[in-house]
Amino acid sequence: MIYPKFLEKGDCIGVPAPSGGAYDELHINKYKNSKLKLEKMGYKCVLSENINKSEMARSAPAKVRAEEINRMFEDENIDFIMCAAGGEFLVEILPYVDFEKILAKPKFVQGFSDPTGILFPLTTKYDIATIYGNNFGEYGVQEYDRSVKENLQILQGNLVIQDSYEMYESQRAEIENPTGLEGYNFTDKVEWKIVGDSSETKFEGRIIGGCLDIIAETAGTKYDGTSQFIEKYKNDGIIWYFDNCELSLEELIRTLWKLNEFEYFKYTKGIVFGRNGVENSLLGYTMEQAIKDSVIVNLNIPIIYDADISHKGPCMTIINGAIATVESRDGKGSICFELK
Repeated sequence: MIYPKFLEKGDCIGVPAPSGGAYDELHINKYKNSKLKLEKMGYKCVLSENINKSEMARSAPAKVRAEEINRMFEDENIDFIMCAAGGEFLVEILPYVDFEKILAKPKFVQGFSDPTGILFPLTTKYDIATIYGNNFGEYGVQEYDRSVKENLQILQGNLVIQDSYEMYESQRAEIENPTGLEGYNFTDKVEWKIVGDSSETKFEGRIIGGCLDIIAETAGTKYDGTSQFIEKYKNDGIIWYFDNCELSLEELIRTLWKLNEFEYFKYTKGIVFGRNGVENSLLGYTMEQAIKDSVIVNLNIPIIYDADISHKGPCMTIINGAIATVESRDGKGSICFELK
């Protein structure tokens, strides 16, 4: 596994917009503040010229977005790449991304949600560790949540143990005269859950995953390196984590069937699901029922759900390709990483 250089003070963060950009003044304000705050911490920031654009969830045409990524990997003055935002259509850029050029000069890429479309092939096909964590705009809030502070620690190579949070945001608060810099609206208590009768579990393996909606789309394409990845690291065992943004629970069941047919779950030691971004079911499924009605229940491995890897933040930082130890007991949980 290739682990690129972690961030050091004075390093330059390149911020491409390979998916969406800012679609209103609140997000433009957030990006401005992210740059100010990260520069105050001692980093330089080079922002996409398209970061304040978004038309039909795209910051620019696909080829333009890909060329921007390619240039930032070529630029020797850029040390770390952080995606501007999520969106819907990052997959459109993949035919134009120069992956061989990236392999020649690997850098850490961090992104959340739709950026799974580039994180997943970089790790599974090219053996480059990537980071499923905050998009650039998350650094613009006035007060940093623990999740953001721990993310910054990990970006600097300080691999802190991330313990589950106390509360999460089930929905955004209605705010009079918003600035875009407001933090989380904590509404609900965090409770990690385990499928089955046990109240505790612990497993270790090489971790891979991301936004399930995107993994489902790229599965079986030439950008999917899962087969070679899991064969290479089968002696470590594999941990899958899935952040389901919008799939209904019926779609979730079908998607897990599809991934199982592609043999994604060979050598799997455990699976972690985050809180569903949108939890819909035409048939009245709960998340637990959906998992129990899916093929993965036959794997006889630990399955955690409602974990802090979710579109309902806060969200833990995951180093794709690293060795992870996941623990859960009595509704709490933790994740830690080793680079080997």
